[in-house]
Amino acid sequence: MNYNWNWGVLFEEEYLGWLISGLGWTFAVALSAWVLALAVGVLVGVGRTLPSRPVAALCTIYVELFRNVPLLVQLFLWYFVMPEIVPDDLGRWMKRDMPNPEYVTAVIGLGLYTASRVAEQVRAGINAVGPGLTSAAYANGFSTAQTYRYVLLPISFRLIVPPMTSEFLTIFKNSSLALTIGLLELTAQSQQIAEYTFQGFEAFTAATVIYVVIALGATVIAQTLEKYTRIPGFVGKG
Repeated sequence: MNYNWNWGVLFEEEYLGWLISGLGWTFAVALSAWVLALAVGVLVGVGRTLPSRPVAALCTIYVELFRNVPLLVQLFLWYFVMPEIVPDDLGRWMKRDMPNPEYVTAVIGLGLYTASRVAEQVRAGINAVGPGLTSAAYANGFSTAQTYRYVLLPISFRLIVPPMTSEFLTIFKNSSLALTIGLLELTAQSQQIAEYTFQGFEAFTAATVIYVVIALGATVIAQTLEKYTRIPGFVGKG
């Protein structure tokens, strides 16, 4: 194997700029999608545990639909199919005039997909609290909304910090699929560097190292958060 190693190519102004730009888009997509995933996921997760059967059924349909369709397929549907099935004026705007359509599509697709996974974590956290505290809240005159606001959600959010950390890391990794709809995030920029310089090993190694650093940083933050939110002596459902 006669491979010409050249790590210096990563520090050339043009290619280093590509990596920095790709990293910026990766953070922009992942963090924006995470905000959307949390907002929708919490609502759907709570909905799945409500006494109302129609609401719980609708939330269950959402989870099963978005969780079981591959993310790549969902991105293609949002980017290529959705503009064709909405009203003509809206479709033309989505295809021609919408600012940063690749970014918007990636955020929506990744956010709604991740929301289905966040919803399951929220549901599991609420169910882990157990019926005892819920009954006590109702016995003290709390309404359903007050029971969720003051009892179930504060406790369940603290319980689900570890699995939510995993989802947060996953959304960064899944953001790499945005390259398939033309967004030049980190993986796409690494691929572009490899195509321009024929130094594929160096380019993708740089991307790998950056993803690992992001993951380690998020893990440290999550462990610190878990330490301060842990509920001493909590037993849970039983």
